[in-house]
Amino acid sequence: MSYKIAIIGLGYVGLPLAHAFSSKHKVHGFDIVERRIDELKNGIDRTLELSESQVKEAIANGMKFSNKLEDIKDCNIYIVTVPTPIDKHKNPDLTPLLKASESIGKVLKKDDIVIYESTVYPGATEEECVPILEKNSKLIFNKDFFCGYSPERINPGDKKHTVTKILKVTAGSTPEIANKVNELYASIITAGTYLTSSIKVAEAAKVIENSQRDINIAFINELAMIFNRLNIDTNEVLKAAGTKWNFLPFKPGLVGGHCIGVDPYYLTYKAQEIGYNPEIILAGRRLNDNMGIYIANQVIKLMIKKSQKIDNSKVLVVGITFKENCPDIRNSRVIDIIKELEEFGCNVSVTDYWADDEDVKKEYNIKLLGNDINFDDYNAIILAVAHDKYKNIRIENTKQVLYDVKSTLDNSDAKL
Repeated sequence: MSYKIAIIGLGYVGLPLAHAFSSKHKVHGFDIVERRIDELKNGIDRTLELSESQVKEAIANGMKFSNKLEDIKDCNIYIVTVPTPIDKHKNPDLTPLLKASESIGKVLKKDDIVIYESTVYPGATEEECVPILEKNSKLIFNKDFFCGYSPERINPGDKKHTVTKILKVTAGSTPEIANKVNELYASIITAGTYLTSSIKVAEAAKVIENSQRDINIAFINELAMIFNRLNIDTNEVLKAAGTKWNFLPFKPGLVGGHCIGVDPYYLTYKAQEIGYNPEIILAGRRLNDNMGIYIANQVIKLMIKKSQKIDNSKVLVVGITFKENCPDIRNSRVIDIIKELEEFGCNVSVTDYWADDEDVKKEYNIKLLGNDINFDDYNAIILAVAHDKYKNIRIENTKQVLYDVKSTLDNSDAKL
């Protein structure tokens, strides 16, 4: 069956999904950011998830881009891929999701299906989004219109595990709709689909995927702190332990981004709402949230050992995206390192090969340096993000400190 699909939100999740669907169905990409729409019409994807040729391929397939609601009113499938961040109190911020639902409600018609991909706590789709759809459409849920849920599994910057090559979890608000949603995704997902019994099950499955990773990384981060005090190389320990067939291959590091550093708070919020105080999940979150402060303090200690003057010292932070070889700066915990160093009185400069200057300025009020840098000008250099472009960083001055957060250099003073 052929559908006319509107993808709401054309970021790291929505755009690759729209591209994949464009090969089989009519697709209209919708985003409220006019700059984003203009760039995509010209084949430019600033997230780098799609190449220029891939964007133009989707356009050749008939895909359209718009920020005008009337342009998507004749669609019969609406897929929501907007971000679901947390606020300053680390509570879920459903504002983008609810606004998207309000917009869809204004164009929703009888028998249309609204599918949510945004990560939420169990129950959010039916408890928060559906009432807004009903209010704005004047239609009745599961009688006039229907809903589905298929959690995104995009890994930004990963060119191997792309959207069609990752198994897709699906769900629908009725058994019939669940099958339709599953068949829709099965038409493009070569890795296969997994149909769950309810939307709540699919929501819960997604939110625990990243919570599990968060807890495992927190454990390894704690081990790194312990081994550092014992003067043992954490990575050597992990390699040795990894020779056992069922040892899980996690590494220490900063835990940011829009998934692992955020999703656990959605689950703990819902747990606390129903009267349960989660302990392990929040303990892991606290530990991971403090890693930037820990790293900054380690750098200061190394500088003191090398007789460096801390106040007004020049420190270069290399990399501000949340992961390597990717321009995504959302919820990057590198900012924690920077703020802590500034608390010590250091003059901190930041460079990043992939990050967009304008986005970094807007998000963190930091002006990035260019890529032509003299490392000799700095008292300390911190490789915070292991972009391939930075794998050959070398310093000759033994008075300088070189700290390697991602353990990719062979000439650093210290590694996490």
